[in-house]
Amino acid sequence: MGTISDLEKVYIEQLKKIADTFYNLEKRPGHLSDQKPEEISKLIVRIRGAVERITGIESPYARQVIYYFETYRYDASSPLSYMIGVLQGLVSDIENGYLKSTSELIHADVFTDYLSMADHLLGEGYKDAAAVLTGGTLEAHLKQLCAKHGIVPDFTDNKGNIRNKKAEALNSELAKANAYSKQDQKNVTAWLGLRNDAAHANYNSYTDQQVRLVTAAIRDFITRVPA
Repeated sequence: MGTISDLEKVYIEQLKKIADTFYNLEKRPGHLSDQKPEEISKLIVRIRGAVERITGIESPYARQVIYYFETYRYDASSPLSYMIGVLQGLVSDIENGYLKSTSELIHADVFTDYLSMADHLLGEGYKDAAAVLTGGTLEAHLKQLCAKHGIVPDFTDNKGNIRNKKAEALNSELAKANAYSKQDQKNVTAWLGLRNDAAHANYNSYTDQQVRLVTAAIRDFITRVPA
């Protein structure tokens, strides 16, 4: 079994609760075919919503769920039986670390390279440049996470100009979308604070040791919460 992040544990718990609801319905007299249509429909919506929310609407899991729904839509219990199989497969893949896509691994490698550059700068005594590079890497990762979770990273102002949302705003929206935990959100806020100090030449407000610790923490964050 691969390493499971806190967010993946939340996903697994959600999916297993949905599966438990299915099994409880199946145990009732008459099994699925005699259950109230609204209960069956509600469970189908929960499965489809959970799979699309966790994996994205274009994932093989989501496409398979949609296929079963459209193929057996006139027999409510049939798509449910097949869809629960997709859900079980998804749980197994998350538990074994198979859900991480190739693009996620590529992004992680690229950002790790930048953080290695920051480590090198620290070793050469350039803590401020290292802080800027580390903060920029974090912000780039937040934007990649927004793309993954369907969050728009910009907005249109009153004059019709398109502007980028601030990194802290992205952090807030990502936490609300359950891209990562509330504790991670607090950590990201603190890391962005150090980045802002470096960007605004407040060089005396942090030490090289703090930059080193933040760089290590961001490296761990990018690994645990891939984009």
